[in-house]
Amino acid sequence: METMCKISASIVLYHNFDKARLALDSILESKLNIKIMLIDNSSQILADKPLDCRVEYVFTGQNLGFGAGHNIAIKDAIKGGYDYHFVVNPDVYFNPGVIEEMIKYMADHSDVGMMMPKILNEDGSIQHLPKLLPHPFWILRRKLKKLDRRYKKFVDMYEFRNVPEDKIYNAPVLSGCFSLLNLEAIKQVGAYDDTFFMYFEDFDLSRRIHKEYKTLYFPEVFIFHGYESGANKSLKLLKIFLKSMVVYFNKWGWCFDEERKQANKKTLSQF
Repeated sequence: METMCKISASIVLYHNFDKARLALDSILESKLNIKIMLIDNSSQILADKPLDCRVEYVFTGQNLGFGAGHNIAIKDAIKGGYDYHFVVNPDVYFNPGVIEEMIKYMADHSDVGMMMPKILNEDGSIQHLPKLLPHPFWILRRKLKKLDRRYKKFVDMYEFRNVPEDKIYNAPVLSGCFSLLNLEAIKQVGAYDDTFFMYFEDFDLSRRIHKEYKTLYFPEVFIFHGYESGANKSLKLLKIFLKSMVVYFNKWGWCFDEERKQANKKTLSQF
């Protein structure tokens, strides 16, 4: 595949370089020329050996968080005149062709500001990551699902679980575990909000892009993601989750959010 596009990608590390090797190798297998930035938020240098010439290693020496880490690479990409940027979690991997297909689609559709592929668990089951814009009560329902008799009906709507698996659609919330950004859109709406240390930064960025561009779920390609749901297992991560939730709803509105209501109504009208 030939392209004149300039493409970059970033992976944020935190004491997990070995875990990120599959993600890094997956990107390097692409036939496209991609600049990759490894943003290392660890307390000590992890990459003590020479890396591929396409990889730039940036050691921050402090845990900046997910969004702030990726922002280093995104701002560098914009400064360097890049067109598209992949945000990649260290716990993903994928087969050749994923990057090429996503770039081709976005290059052919300038109205798309953000895309994510189908995300699979390692056993091949689907992770239902695209979402409607959340009401604060919906976040609570997700955490207390075992106590909610009507949970299935709710989550089928919230996470589009009844939508055909192969349908491309415009979702207002996409996951940050693997996403492609149109940097023209980022220039317009801004990169990640550094106020979010971890969690909800992808909700916030998706929402801002969705107001001006399409934010597409693109199931024509897929990747594997080692989803851990840390906030359900760790009190420390749960506290970070709740803090970020407060930041998100303080920014966009809690129970009364007419923009959310209209955006969700428009989204559901696609189906």
